[in-house]
Amino acid sequence: MSKPNGEKDQEMEIDRPISSVPSTDDIFEHMPIISPKITPTESEEEEERDLYNAGVDVRYHRTKKQMLSHNVEKLISDIEVEAKRNLLPDVLPKVQCIARARIPTTKGPEIFLHLYANNVDKKEHLAIVFGEDIRSRSLFRRKPGETQGDRMTRGAYVGRLYPGRRLADKDEKLGIEARFDGNGDIIPDVDSVSGKKPTLVRIHSECYTGETAWSARCDCGEQFDEAGRLMGKNGHGCIVYLRQEGRGIGLGEKLKAYNLQDLGSDTVQANLLLRHPADKRSYSMATAILLDLGLTQIRLLTNNPDKIIAVEGKKQLVKVVERVPMIPLAWQKKGKGIESKEIEGYLRTKVERMGHLLSCPPEKQI
Repeated sequence: MSKPNGEKDQEMEIDRPISSVPSTDDIFEHMPIISPKITPTESEEEEERDLYNAGVDVRYHRTKKQMLSHNVEKLISDIEVEAKRNLLPDVLPKVQCIARARIPTTKGPEIFLHLYANNVDKKEHLAIVFGEDIRSRSLFRRKPGETQGDRMTRGAYVGRLYPGRRLADKDEKLGIEARFDGNGDIIPDVDSVSGKKPTLVRIHSECYTGETAWSARCDCGEQFDEAGRLMGKNGHGCIVYLRQEGRGIGLGEKLKAYNLQDLGSDTVQANLLLRHPADKRSYSMATAILLDLGLTQIRLLTNNPDKIIAVEGKKQLVKVVERVPMIPLAWQKKGKGIESKEIEGYLRTKVERMGHLLSCPPEKQI
């Protein structure tokens, strides 16, 4: 016995996949939630009343509008990132690690300090390395006519040095031996810590006032120490130390900027009044150093989204797989870190004027 048309249509509707059901109720129920609650403005409420009177499902309209807004914001963000990436240099600097030495520290963990020369400036940029298995390709590259003693003297050795050691390429006590390819380049150890997982990295620009003169105008010294503490705790990591004092304007101009700040300017305004960019730094040198150390997958300690783009480089030869935030110690726990009106203004400018990814605690807001 055949069913009435109404019953047949109802049965077919039940069997039909959800994705093909035209009901706005069903569409709304299976739509991803962008926001737990969207509070409309007064003009939006008036628009929604008109839609409701016209028989339009207002819940669907509101959620679709939110989705479109979200997609547009993401598209704009992607375009901005690509535009910034396109401004980066096509060619990275050529870097050469000319010396390396083991440094026992007052904080506990040992570091291997790498000194770099380059073809762009005459500055001595550094890599502070935690972990013996992170090795510079340019330093370890074999040179014609050199002796094992020459290699040990410049730091191109594996393991540890000790009195009476004769071979740079083999530590007989630790049972470690370097392997080289036909061109004389060291072959990375895929079983090492750096070969198995992304390495914690900090790209740090020189700050004489914050690191040496105990300045409470910035958190540079604190960030440097905190990066070292985290890497020492893990026993692995790298701080690339770039000689670009004062966001790239030099110490003399930076001191002038301090005076302008005391006259009421923030850090961005002070640089601009001195006819400098708000931030003149470049990170292509850091990218080249990371590549020389074989660090292509990194966890980057930073609050600066532009630094992520810059360190990855135009060709994205280095990949930042995770951003590790650096929250000021004074914002984490009362009585810790740097407390001053100058540093609060400095951090506020970073957030409000330079787009750093920090959330100021309520008690620090003005």
